Order: sequence, then structure tokens, then C-alpha cells
Amino acid sequence: MLIPILSYLLASSAAAGPALDSLSAQAGPEAAAAAAQAPAPSRKQQREWTVMVYMNGKSNIEPFALADLNRFETLGSTDKVAIVAEIGRSKGLDNDTTADGDWSGVRRYYVTKDSDKDHVASTLLADLGDPDMGDWKEAAAFLKWARTEYPAKKYLFVIWDHGWGWIDPVKPGKPAAASYSRSISHDFVTGNYISALDMGKIFKEGGKVDMYVSMACFMQMAEVAYEIKDAAQVIVGSEEVIQLASLNWEDFLSRLEEKPASGPEAAGVMMTETFREMYSRPEFVDMLDKTKYGTQLSAIRASALPGLAARTKAWYELAMAAGDKAALAKAKEGVLRFEVGDETTDPDKSISFYGDLYNFVELAGRNADASLPGAAGLAKAGEELKSYIADSLTISNVWVGKDRTGKEYSNTHGIALQIPGKPGNLIEYYPTYSRLAFEKATGWDRFVKYLGTI
Repeated sequence: MLIPILSYLLASSAAAGPALDSLSAQAGPEAAAAAAQAPAPSRKQQREWTVMVYMNGKSNIEPFALADLNRFETLGSTDKVAIVAEIGRSKGLDNDTTADGDWSGVRRYYVTKDSDKDHVASTLLADLGDPDMGDWKEAAAFLKWARTEYPAKKYLFVIWDHGWGWIDPVKPGKPAAASYSRSISHDFVTGNYISALDMGKIFKEGGKVDMYVSMACFMQMAEVAYEIKDAAQVIVGSEEVIQLASLNWEDFLSRLEEKPASGPEAAGVMMTETFREMYSRPEFVDMLDKTKYGTQLSAIRASALPGLAARTKAWYELAMAAGDKAALAKAKEGVLRFEVGDETTDPDKSISFYGDLYNFVELAGRNADASLPGAAGLAKAGEELKSYIADSLTISNVWVGKDRTGKEYSNTHGIALQIPGKPGNLIEYYPTYSRLAFEKATGWDRFVKYLGTI
């Protein structure tokens, strides 16, 4: 999970950016008050893009939220691209920092260009007090506000924080049988977080966007993407843990500002390509090696998700009918799985239940017994599913490195799925799978249970 990376980044100024506790005290309450009284920038002009970043730093990754906001300032807003952020922070949590005046609560900023990476100098638009950033309604309110105040031809919305894919971890003191469901934007102060099931509500309330980005772990899953398939044209995220070195904001924003007329698919390619370039630098390769991680990011077409669901359903039904359990057992064993556990809880990553869908289907086909009844039809369906993922669903998929078991991240193809591994309990979570739109469209859980018998 995140602990090895978090420890490494906190200890490494090369990867983690500036020493945040040493930020200038000039950003204290007086400076904040002065910023709040500063004239608001021109808002109502229509730009090409408005980039909206919902940064929940009310957790153990607060220093990295502040660092990324400072990174946005290396470019700042222009007359073509507006950048706005809602950022939260708190006091007394692990990795709490006194940086930038040690304020707490939630603020909204209009991001302006600034070369001081030790101080957030952007225009403070609002101090919101301390709302719950784990409530989807707060995210929706920010989105709606930003769309109204900074109109654009195209909108990019980012949720920045911890993520758990489709699962909703059990809250302390709350029984697993309760109807709780939360999977992204963890507010450690309130104990609340946004569920996969609630993600679509953000956009129904706040408005649709052209590109949605999860700067959070495990969120590029079919189960998550299907919840927001009608909310955005392009969905960007990682199948794996996403390192707290984050995305390559500087180069992505630079490219977007150089070519503001770019559409969402082109912007998705910009984000993935700049991500790969950053993590290919020697200092990041060294970080991945030391923390025993690879990394991956993909951009997918939301409009292709119903087709993915249909082809996935067709394939698994044929797989169950063929009954080639030996091939499926080898696929379960060999599939690239993602780091739900760690070296202690899941030494060989065989219990992890998140895996790359393409890679799983590929391995099942490679090990299939062609003599079995139905094998030919299953093989054809597998090829059709893989081709659809590669050619229709995935706009761009990038990777660097390999995982701690030696599996190359070239085995990622842009979309993950619930694929059960060996029995084991890596994390307790609420039984909400049956309520997911992807499950309702595919009945995938029936195949999950079938795989559990193999």
C-alpha cells in the first residue's frame, strides 16, 4: 500500500519537493487575510479550459497537497486556461506540516503564476471554514461553483487524495453489514469519504465535464469508471497505487496552455505522456526501485464502457460454459495484480483482488485447452474483448517498471477489475458490489464467485 512510498517521499527531498515545514511564515493569517481582500481575477470570460482540482489534504498526505498546489503555480492561470483549487488541511494528524502559515480548514484558490515553491501565493477566493471533504456534496458544490465562476469550452475535474478503487473500507466502530459505501477523498477529520456509488452524483449535481482525473490509488477500474460513464468524455487514472510524487502537473499544464484548443482525448494523452516522462527520470526510477513499485496511468473513453461491459459479459459466460478451470487457474496465478496489501500481508501478491482485465483474459486464452467444447467461441470472444480494450476503450496507457514480484507493468492495458486471488483478508470492506452499475450491467460477481472455486 502507501506506507513504503510515503516514508520514502517524506525522507527524500528529491522526490517529495520542497521541505514543506520550512515554508515562509509570511503566509500566516495576516497574509491570508490580505489575499482574501485582493481584487478577484476576471472570472466570467470564457476560456478554452477550466481545470478544477478538489484537493483533500485533510489526511496523512497534507504536505503533498500543498506541494502540488505550489507546482500548479509554476504555470498559473492564463486567459485561455483557468486553474482553480479547493484544498483542505488539518492539524494534529500524521505528517502534519506547519508550512504556509499552518492554517487549517478548506480554502478555494485561483491559481496564479509564482516561482516561490515554498509559498502558496495564489489568490485566495474563499475560506470555507471546515466542511467535510469526504462528502460528495462538497465536491459537487466546488464543481458547480467553478463552472459558474470560470466558464470554459472544456472542463477538467480532478479528485486528489487517497483512493481504494470500488471498495468501501469499513470505518472503525461501524459494522460491515451497515450500508456505508466510501472509496475516495478520505477526510480524516470527519472519518468520511466518497463512495464509488456516489461519484456519479457529483456530476449530476455539479455538471458534466470533458475530462475527469483521479489523483488517487486504484481508481482506473471498470467498476469505478462505469459509475461516471455519463459524466465525462475521458477518464484518467491508475490501476495501481499512484505515487505521492503525483502527476506531472508542470509539463501537462504547460502543454495544455501551449495548445488550449486541444480536445479532451488530446489532453488525456498529454497527461499520460508527461506522467511517463516524469517517472522515467533517474530520480523517479530510483524511487520506484527502492519502494518496489512500478507505476501506470491510462486515459479511457467513457463512451466505450457499455461496449466493454457487453464484451466482458459475453467472454466470462463462455468461459464458464467451457469450464476450462486449468486455464483460469493459471490466469489467476499469473495476472498482474495491484498492491492492495503489502509485503507482510500479501508476500507474493497472490491474495490481492484487483487485476488487469486484458492481462487476465490474455493468460486464460494462452493456457486454454483448444479441444474442449466451446473453446473456439471462447477464444474468439477473448480476442474481441482484448481488441476492444486496446482499440476502442483505451486512448493511452503508459507504465514504468515492474512490481515487487518481478512482473512488468507492460502487462497493464488501461483498465482493472475485481479478480479474486487466493483466500485472505487484506482489508475489511462493506458488501456493496451488487449495487455497482458495472455489476448490474454484467453480472460479473457471478464469475468472481466461480473463480473463487478454482
